[in-house]
Amino acid sequence: MYRNDRHLWRLVLMIVLWLLFMAITRFSKFYSMINFQTMAAQFPEFGIMSLGVMLCMITGGIDLSVVGTANLTSILMGFLLLRLTDAAGGLPAFAIPLVFLLAILIGGSLGLFNGLLVSKFHIPPILATMGSGELFTGICLAMTNGNAVSKFSRTYAKTINNRLFDLIPVQLIIFIVMAALIWFLISKTVFGTKIYMLGTNENVAKFSGLNIDSLYLKTYMLSGICAALGGMIMLANYNSARADYGTVYTLQCVLIVVLGGVNPSGGRGRISGVVLAIILLRLLETGLNRFPRISSYYISLIWGGVLILVMVMNYFTEHKKVVFQEPTHPTLQKETTE
Repeated sequence: MYRNDRHLWRLVLMIVLWLLFMAITRFSKFYSMINFQTMAAQFPEFGIMSLGVMLCMITGGIDLSVVGTANLTSILMGFLLLRLTDAAGGLPAFAIPLVFLLAILIGGSLGLFNGLLVSKFHIPPILATMGSGELFTGICLAMTNGNAVSKFSRTYAKTINNRLFDLIPVQLIIFIVMAALIWFLISKTVFGTKIYMLGTNENVAKFSGLNIDSLYLKTYMLSGICAALGGMIMLANYNSARADYGTVYTLQCVLIVVLGGVNPSGGRGRISGVVLAIILLRLLETGLNRFPRISSYYISLIWGGVLILVMVMNYFTEHKKVVFQEPTHPTLQKETTE
């Protein structure tokens, strides 16, 4: 199944080449335990958002509201943490589980709003989620007047920024759990089979008896939950919340998903490719920061160029293939074989 996947092998090759390049040029500054632990703690905030974008793109849509959802969720939870912080600067034991539970509910609700715009009002996903993302950002600005929400207990940040066994960052554990859950949903459940069918051809899926509206609602709700969890990690990493945090993450998430081999037209993509793309981009960004002469302002330029390059490469790759292509979803593969 993975042996003939060009996207996966292309990503593995790029990772190996970049690691070799960094070993030759900046070995001592790049290859250290603290550097890899820092990378593992930083990428989950946009990595989890990318998983949500991936789900939407498999259906043939997209979610451009992930950053707005993340910031709105983190600001609301920041206000709650302010209320829960006592005079000594501590938090009650139930505070952290409570804010995560509420964040999931808020993210799911915001994602449900996107799903309604796409399914019930038939607004193109790119316009619906772009508009809702601006709406969520506007609400953030109205609530905060553009200021950061901070001065709540540092207990939350210390808990999320902690390391299991003094080695594995908690943020990475959250990402792994979410990635495993989404992998199970799209690979081992009927829901996964249905969203691949929906992304392949919406009309065929509809006439096959699938509840299209329900699939859109569930998919965008899951994307909203992913964005909210990303916002909670951002809240811990910055120990504050603000309307303009993570503005570059929208482009980065789309780049990751496309680079990971998910078809922007829907119907194809694997979470393994997306995870490899997340790792590659984190390695690239961290490596570039080890070259003082390369300004960090060029990173967005590089991401945009890489996105266009990958789209062009995918175009030529797809047009070289035979008209009939083996489905990527395990269930569909089994049916085709039989």
